[in-house]
Amino acid sequence: MTTVSETPFGPRLARSMATHGPLCVGIDPHRALVESWGLTYDLAGLERFALTCVEAFAGEVAAVKPQSAFFEVFGAKGVAVLERVLDDLSSASTLTILDVKRGDIGTTVDAYGEAFLGADAPAAADAITLSPYLGYESLRPAIDLAHATNRGVFVLALTSNPEGASVQHARGLDGRSVAGAMVDGAARDNAAAQQKGELGSVGLVVGATIGSAAQDLGIDFGTSNAPLLAPGLGAQGASAEDVREVFAGVLPQVLASSSRDVLRHGPDVAGLREGAHRVAAATRDILRWDG
Repeated sequence: MTTVSETPFGPRLARSMATHGPLCVGIDPHRALVESWGLTYDLAGLERFALTCVEAFAGEVAAVKPQSAFFEVFGAKGVAVLERVLDDLSSASTLTILDVKRGDIGTTVDAYGEAFLGADAPAAADAITLSPYLGYESLRPAIDLAHATNRGVFVLALTSNPEGASVQHARGLDGRSVAGAMVDGAARDNAAAQQKGELGSVGLVVGATIGSAAQDLGIDFGTSNAPLLAPGLGAQGASAEDVREVFAGVLPQVLASSSRDVLRHGPDVAGLREGAHRVAAATRDILRWDG
């Protein structure tokens, strides 16, 4: 079982990015990808796929992001594979961001937090993704638990899917957009870390393909002191120019997320590892990031 670190998630992530480059590699064992590796789409294929990724990425990248749904689809035995993935990566001192996008209120979000962020969590990750569309403060139990256990969260803010804009760009009675309210919430929760000169542990998910949305909504990510988990590079279509437009002024806070561009190099461990190194180097160049 994963142990609780004595150092907050934000500084640990910053240190890992400085060491390995600003890349988070996804483990996304969906049917087409598993079968493209010549594996059967069943529990055995899932396990082989996932543990091959662990062998390739452990100690090689800033963070690894398993997508929980692709393990849950196989029921309790699939979740057991996910728990092993998280434990093995933790044993290799590799940060994990579990992509679960949980969101609810009260005791329910508290239970979600205990499942993944608690001191005795059975599927403990260094951080998880959260969906805030019952309001940022609805996530308070999970955010507070993450702080108590020196773990982190990444709150959806401005995502790349076209449907997201109808919610995220909407404005409240105060004129502030929903996405802006998420950035404001992260800024409040990361203020203490900022005063110490540390990266905060409440991150934001911001798609690299959102174009001018942040500027149009009057959002300044720099105020948040948040790590910015950025899907969309590579296979999802964001160019270097796109990334620099979206994250102008905050490039050092960006943790790029890539799955397909790396996983297509499987099933060979050496090929996967080399693919991760290549994408990490390209990402560092795109972000003009020197650690």
